[in-house]
Amino acid sequence: MPELNLVQAINQALAQEMERDERVVVLGEDVGLNGGVFRVTEGLQAKFGRERVVDTPLAESGIIGASIGLAMADMRPVPEIQFEGFLGPAYDQLVNHAARFRTRTRGAITIPMTVRVPVGGGIHAPELHSDSPEAIYSHSPGLKVLMPSTPYDAKGMLLAAIRDPDPCIFFEPKRVYRSFKEEVPEGDYEVPIGQAKVVSEGDDITVVTWGAPVFQCLAAMDELPDDVSVELIDLRTIYPMDTDTIIESVRKTGRCVVVHEAPRTAGMGAEIATVIQEACFLHLEAPVQRVTGFDTVMPYYKLELDYLPESPRIVQAVRECLAY
Repeated sequence: MPELNLVQAINQALAQEMERDERVVVLGEDVGLNGGVFRVTEGLQAKFGRERVVDTPLAESGIIGASIGLAMADMRPVPEIQFEGFLGPAYDQLVNHAARFRTRTRGAITIPMTVRVPVGGGIHAPELHSDSPEAIYSHSPGLKVLMPSTPYDAKGMLLAAIRDPDPCIFFEPKRVYRSFKEEVPEGDYEVPIGQAKVVSEGDDITVVTWGAPVFQCLAAMDELPDDVSVELIDLRTIYPMDTDTIIESVRKTGRCVVVHEAPRTAGMGAEIATVIQEACFLHLEAPVQRVTGFDTVMPYYKLELDYLPESPRIVQAVRECLAY
């Protein structure tokens, strides 16, 4: 079984699904000739031609609007937005159109579209290139919001998203793109949308996260005493959220820390904490802790790691939760 990084796994998923289903088309800024800014779509235009791998103008609203039209015509578009900060111009198309067509047409029209978006910090990118806007789009019923953290999950989740009848936003953590490799099956498989993964089982405390912070949480676990048993959950799908896995874990451990890159206020950590309070109140031994980005614009590279939820802050939160 070959070992692939995140970029290679996503590229393989796109190539295999384009081979399997001629309705799948890729479009976006520089996705064809250049293979995308991170080279995720490299080689696809040479293999499938310019009609299925389309270099578009610099117009995010147009990219998503065209993709909605393609999806309505029974195609399976996979548009790429170069960086998460450029989703802003496409917000209207995503939230007011793609997300609502199923309801607006009483199920007659669905939008099977998968929007690929590099996301998050940790790579010293300039302004508008390092945000984590998953909570914004999770607040829009009709959109499914995914964020894998590993190559295996990325391939299986992308295949599941492309085949899903509804619009999906597929956030790809840039910090993980080439950071490590793991075995990824060459064949066809899906990772179900809406299903979290228990990365590590434990009894003392639950840590819930997704995307690149999964690896900061693993680093934090290595810094904790050996007798601290942490159950680490990778949410994988932000919306619809797998609340059952979270609830089951917190009822067992009685304690929880939520870790995410996005700003603290109105982040998904607040939603998870509320779910836990509603379903696990009598099981809790301590308040739910949040380790997040700060309520400010992501700083430039000299302060970037101070903004991100790195392992020292995670360790501190876990210790405070255990000591409560």
